[in-house]
Amino acid sequence: MGTNYMMTADEVAAELGISKGHAYKMIRQMNEELEKAGFIVVAGKIPRAFWEKKFFGYQTSA
Repeated sequence: MGTNYMMTADEVAAELGISKGHAYKMIRQMNEELEKAGFIVVAGKIPRAFWEKKFFGYQTSA
């Protein structure tokens, strides 16, 4: 089916070369930002599109 819409802490940790605990901390911080903007969030996961925009400055179209 392709790439999952949501990224897990394992994927974030692997992408950045950080610990899983630190990845959870980053996800929590980004989810707080999304929640303040009025979006619904899923604990422990981050939308891939938001991740790409936040870290790379662009979004991919699926």
